[in-house]
Amino acid sequence: MILFLLAFIGGALTIASPCILPVLPFVFAGAGQSFWRRGFPMLLGMAATFALVATLAAFGGGWAAHANSIGRALALTLLALFGLALLWPGLAERLSAPLVALGGRLSQRADAGGETGGMGSALLLGVATGLLWAPCAGPILGIILTGAALQGATVGTTLLLLAYGLGAATSLALALLVGGRVFAAMKRSLGVGEWARRGFGALVLLAVAAIALGADTGLLTRLSLASTSHWEEGLLKKFGPSLGREDKSSVVMATGDGAMMMKGGDASQPRPEPARASGLPVEGLAPPLTGAVEWVNSPPLSTAALKGKVVLVDFWTYSCINCLRTLPYVRAWAEKYRDQGLVVIGVHAPEFAFEKDVANVKRAVADLQISYPVAIDNNYAIWRAFNNHYWPAHYFIDAQGRVRHHHFGEGQYDESEHVIQQLLAEAGASGPAAPVKVDAAGAQAAPDFAEVRSPETYIGYARAANFASPGGAAPDEPHVYAKAPLRLNEWSLAGDWTVGEERADLNAAGGAIAFRFHARDLHLVLGPGEDGKPVRFRVRIDGAAPGANHGADVDAEGEGSVVGERLYQLVRQTGAVGDRLFEIEFLDPGARAYAFTFG
Repeated sequence: MILFLLAFIGGALTIASPCILPVLPFVFAGAGQSFWRRGFPMLLGMAATFALVATLAAFGGGWAAHANSIGRALALTLLALFGLALLWPGLAERLSAPLVALGGRLSQRADAGGETGGMGSALLLGVATGLLWAPCAGPILGIILTGAALQGATVGTTLLLLAYGLGAATSLALALLVGGRVFAAMKRSLGVGEWARRGFGALVLLAVAAIALGADTGLLTRLSLASTSHWEEGLLKKFGPSLGREDKSSVVMATGDGAMMMKGGDASQPRPEPARASGLPVEGLAPPLTGAVEWVNSPPLSTAALKGKVVLVDFWTYSCINCLRTLPYVRAWAEKYRDQGLVVIGVHAPEFAFEKDVANVKRAVADLQISYPVAIDNNYAIWRAFNNHYWPAHYFIDAQGRVRHHHFGEGQYDESEHVIQQLLAEAGASGPAAPVKVDAAGAQAAPDFAEVRSPETYIGYARAANFASPGGAAPDEPHVYAKAPLRLNEWSLAGDWTVGEERADLNAAGGAIAFRFHARDLHLVLGPGEDGKPVRFRVRIDGAAPGANHGADVDAEGEGSVVGERLYQLVRQTGAVGDRLFEIEFLDPGARAYAFTFG
């Protein structure tokens, strides 16, 4: 319930956001008329349509995006005609085109507040407005949309989006009630009705032009004079424990545990106790393994077919540093206990869009030397069946098909292996009790959590934090960025970049990224451009070549190349760890940068 309330408040705060400006002329065009016949139906239609369209967009799929683009075009046409009809009421009579006539009737009926037709017209205008409204994605809306993308379209998601839309509609309704009274008083005393009508018509046409040119999601976002993000962050921080019981969206780093987890999960809560020699509880029957788009290293497996086997299900994604550091143990367990009846299944649930590419996943499986079955869970079907919220997450299933233990994140490897041994013993198998010995290298080597004081940091504007380049990010359009003085955990861009929701794309050679960090290891998720050509780069630490402190994907001189979409280890310090200034310069255009992680 608290999350629904926060969604409502987040929507109400959008009236202080610049992204609400393009829809204001549509709302206030009927100021001074009956609120319940003109304003209320329009705002209700706007909120309901926004909830429906946002649900489809969060669920994904090209068909949804295509349908919405058609809807936006029709809505722009309808509202442009509405604006023309406000400017020239006789237009509908002189032109016989059905849409123009509709625009004229909408204008005339909106004025006739006492007619029943006015409500239907206002509702239709609200639907059109809902198709066009693109609110600035603050933290609260980001939580809802990311959760929808991960968990799938549900009634709960739609209700949260509806609460958000109703919050915006409520604040607009209050403004309209106040503004309407002022407008009515002016109309009575000064007789400005016709001029005000034409003025609103001109504003409607300007708003349509702004939306058609993308100013509602680009320029207005950058020119925000009253950003509500800090208010929303404060609400989320205050009510974080409550959200943990209801909201399972958005990914954050739980550094101390070495897990990628859903924002809203309470990282302060204790982890499950390590397994003991006896008394493993039964947590429930293992859910089905259906819904994967493809299987690697195996035909599709089912829970029923695995009866009699001990099963370890490992949720992972191939650019997740925590998953990579866990993989050496999972591989070793699969090899050591295969003949005793253990089946390891990797469930690859993507975080970034490039991780949904089946070819990329297959290449990663081969590069990481994974020989056990991997289900490619692009639609999060298996993820949802297990009600999972973490990368990596391990679920231990006994020979009777029951979940007996789970563990989230890195660490406790001996305890996890002891669970495997116990479940195998229950199934009648026996084997060596000594735990596996793992000697991993590169990004898969164990981290030094005691020295990690820098959080995972996303570069795309949807989840970016601590961006220090002057002027902030210019969403979804080419922009030349400049370096900035950096404090600990701040970062900046330099050169010509296009910053998108989940990544930044380099448009011209010579672009750079800088980050002041504190950790032994620094990793950066990178990819080449659309053409797939390698992108050369040069790394500097405190202005000098890394030398002995270079990572696995760069040499001592700091030279390296981006040859595929994956995580790159760029720094591994060999001496004392302190605050360092990391810089990477790309010698070729086309680089794509997603996120920093540390270890």
